[in-house]
Amino acid sequence: MVRYLSLEWIDALTAEVARDPSLDSAASSIDIGITQVVEGGPEGTVVYHLQVEGGSARFGPGPAWPEDIRIEQTWETAVGVATGSMQAHDAFLGGHIRLDGDQQKLMAAQDVFRALDAVFSTVREHTDYR
Repeated sequence: MVRYLSLEWIDALTAEVARDPSLDSAASSIDIGITQVVEGGPEGTVVYHLQVEGGSARFGPGPAWPEDIRIEQTWETAVGVATGSMQAHDAFLGGHIRLDGDQQKLMAAQDVFRALDAVFSTVREHTDYR
């Protein structure tokens, strides 16, 4: 088991992304940098990113560069969305997720997010959300 949002979790996610060929296809025409900020977790504030460029996607600690989108939320919201007990759409509309940046780029990357869902499912199986 790896703790949610720990460096080990980010490494596990990065490894799964690298193994998933469907992601390369979805990322072939998208360049976007997304920074996630999660506040109030067991390890304090965690900042990690998704960088999609040149037909590949990768996660890593710290902010995206360049950063097109910044998403901020609390630990409780992040865990709720990650485990499915809270829908991301509802969290956003309820003000629990703050989003800044180029929302057109975000919408253009929807195929990437659909491909990432399978990757997250694999990592979710061995993630501790406490």
